[in-house]
Amino acid sequence: MPDRRRTQVAGRFIDASFTNDAGTRGYKLYVPTHYRGQPRPLIVMLHGCTQDPDDFAAGTRMNVLAESNSCFVVYPSQAESANKSRCWNWFDEADQQRDKGEPSIIAGITREVIEQYHIDVERVFVAGMSAGGAMAVIMAATYPELYAAVGSHSGMPYRAAQTLYTALAAMNRGASTVPPLQSAAIPIIVFQGDKDSRVNPRNSDQILSQWMSSNSAPPAAAAISIETNKSNGRTYQRTIYPGAGGAAAELWMVEGAGHAWSGGNALASHTDSLGPDASLEMMRFFLGGLDKPTPRRDRRLLRGLVERCLRVLRVKREPA
Repeated sequence: MPDRRRTQVAGRFIDASFTNDAGTRGYKLYVPTHYRGQPRPLIVMLHGCTQDPDDFAAGTRMNVLAESNSCFVVYPSQAESANKSRCWNWFDEADQQRDKGEPSIIAGITREVIEQYHIDVERVFVAGMSAGGAMAVIMAATYPELYAAVGSHSGMPYRAAQTLYTALAAMNRGASTVPPLQSAAIPIIVFQGDKDSRVNPRNSDQILSQWMSSNSAPPAAAAISIETNKSNGRTYQRTIYPGAGGAAAELWMVEGAGHAWSGGNALASHTDSLGPDASLEMMRFFLGGLDKPTPRRDRRLLRGLVERCLRVLRVKREPA
């Protein structure tokens, strides 16, 4: 029987795998319908704990957005043999280093897709949710030449922990220390629910602090703008920090949201159907509209398209 979690869009959703000295991981790749060899963007999407590529693709609706923007999306899949809950091991020091462990595998998958398809190497991005958001930050910190921007939803700062014990403490209270990045920071967009009981919202401020090369929270005076608005039933505050050629960083703090992908598909796990559409805003941030939120009219039109595409989905929701 077909997997009913799959988003029914016209492009191909291909199974593949990658192996290097650090191990083997499967992945799924979305190829847009109108791809004919022209250079296209690539987004690497890293799922959260207990998720898999099909569930994450359904919950974020990223394949639908990729189809409308004619870009590729690849979803590396964590193996149960590496983590029983299918979490990326962002808290393990061996998996926080360039050319080591899981970062080397994810980078290898990224390069494999770039080599096999005509990917625009200037428009390769990485994003993730929860453990995947933490790993996306690691990828941005360790491979800044490979990725042009990063998105983290309910994630953690780079090197926030080196053991499972310190990881749990950092998730509950925020990291005790946040080391500055040792490489050039790439543009970043961060989403966080202010009622998240899994990942303390303080971590989102710490990610921004790290990106601004400071261990203290970025001062409000450093922001280009601070906007408070309401979208799809939830109020949010969007703070933009400056950078050359556009916003170096955006922080979206969503009021009343828990540990779930904002504006996601409620039929998938770890999603909140309310609030600003994190996928839409990350896509906008990645593809060039760094300082302009998606217009409300376009949000409504795209949401209608997405809902029509997703009517066939019947994903059983798992507890967050």
